[in-house]
Amino acid sequence: MNGLLKSSAAMALCLVFAGQGIAQTALTEIGEGEGQVNIVAWPGYLERGETVAEFDWITSFEERTGCMVNVKTANTSDEMVALMNEGGFDLVTASGDASLRMIAGKRVQPINIDLIPSWSTVDDRLKEAPWHFTNGTHYGTPYMWGPNVLMYSTEVFPEPPTSWDVVFKPMDLPDGQPNEGRVQAYDGPIHIADAANYLMFHQPELGITSPYELNAEQYAAALDLLREQRKIVSRYWHDAFIQIDDFKNEGMAASGSWPFQVNLLQGDNAAVASTIPQEGATGWADTTMMHAEAANPNCSYMWMEHSLASNLQSDLSVWFGANPAVPAACTDGRGMQTAEGCTKNGLDDFERIKFWTTPVSSCESQGECVPYYRWVSDYIGVIGGR
Repeated sequence: MNGLLKSSAAMALCLVFAGQGIAQTALTEIGEGEGQVNIVAWPGYLERGETVAEFDWITSFEERTGCMVNVKTANTSDEMVALMNEGGFDLVTASGDASLRMIAGKRVQPINIDLIPSWSTVDDRLKEAPWHFTNGTHYGTPYMWGPNVLMYSTEVFPEPPTSWDVVFKPMDLPDGQPNEGRVQAYDGPIHIADAANYLMFHQPELGITSPYELNAEQYAAALDLLREQRKIVSRYWHDAFIQIDDFKNEGMAASGSWPFQVNLLQGDNAAVASTIPQEGATGWADTTMMHAEAANPNCSYMWMEHSLASNLQSDLSVWFGANPAVPAACTDGRGMQTAEGCTKNGLDDFERIKFWTTPVSSCESQGECVPYYRWVSDYIGVIGGR
């Protein structure tokens, strides 16, 4: 995470909390488990061997603690925020474009890292990352991070595409056929940042320094690019498994995606691969956060400690194609992952990734930026043809 994003995110939260005070206080000791923990999670993040038998990091936790794990899958950050606002959940595996909103809305509570013995093993780059650490307070436990990759058909692209333009601009692809109807885009307002990231590289005169901090002119340019993209997009995806099916059966050529889909498709011998093009990429660093009114805080803390076990982190890294929050998981041999596997997953690309964060009106890079609520309404308009 670059210093600009870190300082601007901190500034944004300072403004949000100014004059409010933070009512919640972190737990000071862990008691007996309540018998269950209810978690909102991204697809593939909490596995109990039902998809592939060897990927199971829930059963051992339940047997050891007596805390039964109930999982609610969410496909977008907005869905996660909505579920946490409704209540009834203890934990959420939140990306940066959701975490700051939940902190500001007091939907999550401070975390006492002294109650998490494995905290010392967390990647130093993540311990005080601005999407979960604000005003000197921890609001979560880092879990996993990775890039939003460009997934492509190796039957269409004999060589990896070097630019995101294959999914933004109408063109003929290397197989001689147009990309219209054969590319996809993410069905979430945060995709505006992917357009802004593209423009940072191709239109430097716009002066974009962060894809999450856009003034009116920069924002308008990003929306114009997305309107152009709409002419060629066959589907706006948010369900990872539907995208997998589209690449198997519907002749998709390229799309922004997660390593999770790439891994599952390659495991099924599909002709796909992924790359981070010359423009770099947006990405996500996800944090396990506890609901402000969690009914099962003891089991929640037990799960957060369990989530940092290097064997869990290692196996999840292999399964999801992402990078562990505990670097030792790449090399200590306790799980399936290896140093070479982490390198393949982009461990060395941390500085190339512009991690998701919540756009706010008060931003450091310029006087005023377009806030997230505008991103939501305007992206719906783009998808709808406006």
